[in-house]
Amino acid sequence: MSAATFPALVQRFFTDRLCVQMEASRHTIAAYRDTFRLLIRYVGARSGKTPTKLEIADIDADIVADFLSHVEVSRGNTIRSRNARLAAIRSFFRYVAMTEPAWLHHCQRILAMPNKRQVKRAVTFLDAEEIAALLGAPDRSTWVGRRDHALLLLALQTGLRASELVNLNCGDIVLGTGAHVKCLGKGRKDRRTPLRRDTARLIQSWIRDRKESAGPLFPSIRGDRLSRDALEHLVRKYCTSAAQTCPSLVGKRVTPHTLRHSTAMELLHSGVDQAVIALWLGHESVETTQIYIHADMRLKENALRQVTAPGVRSGRYRPDDKLLAFLESL
Repeated sequence: MSAATFPALVQRFFTDRLCVQMEASRHTIAAYRDTFRLLIRYVGARSGKTPTKLEIADIDADIVADFLSHVEVSRGNTIRSRNARLAAIRSFFRYVAMTEPAWLHHCQRILAMPNKRQVKRAVTFLDAEEIAALLGAPDRSTWVGRRDHALLLLALQTGLRASELVNLNCGDIVLGTGAHVKCLGKGRKDRRTPLRRDTARLIQSWIRDRKESAGPLFPSIRGDRLSRDALEHLVRKYCTSAAQTCPSLVGKRVTPHTLRHSTAMELLHSGVDQAVIALWLGHESVETTQIYIHADMRLKENALRQVTAPGVRSGRYRPDDKLLAFLESL
């Protein structure tokens, strides 16, 4: 039996391995698809071959390493994105190693490639003044402005991820007593997030404004679903506009995920337990919520105020030797 070609293996990986065997979510499939689009174009440009002419041998550990450097340097992606691309590539070559044993050694070299270590920075979030400025930025005299205001308010109150926001439908909003929003989140978690009365009233008004009770909750001007890129663009646009009245926003990198972090910090400042915040945001573990405690200077300052300073007089070291005194004076 002849060995499968690279294009055939890629097709089987997506249709059989991901869709049938693993039942991967559409988000995972989309992320892997984007990785292979970039990889195939990069390898094709390097080898001068069209995608259908590529072979497994064309994609070895060396060219994968070059591709990952290209992702970071030329495309300007973060280390987190670089490691996510590598995870997709490793998943494919793990499948190749199982189905095509002749390529086992070739695959092992790629599977042995490590993730790149990254600096864990404190999360960025908006304070109350910045949130108010951002919500006041959209022009609510226009249809687009009312849509964007409703979207930003819902994002800041619920802490939904960008993918969860753009995939919301009108039917996912439950109004009346116990108003809440339904979403199928990361890891296929079916979540229900309660809505404040003001948020519920605004969303109800927005649905009436749309004059449709079905379809995407926040459609584009053409009526189709907003993309994640469009969501990121409108957040940046209104952040730039809000910076004119809120100087602390100047130079601050605000993304849809920043709004999610802001929700978590508001809950934390209100005294909500970490376990509840983890459930609210759909975290896999309470440990994930620890990042907000590390980022919260208020908690650290409160802890500092509760610590009694030691009763030791502070003094300055005085060298008793001319040489030490000379070195001290430098």
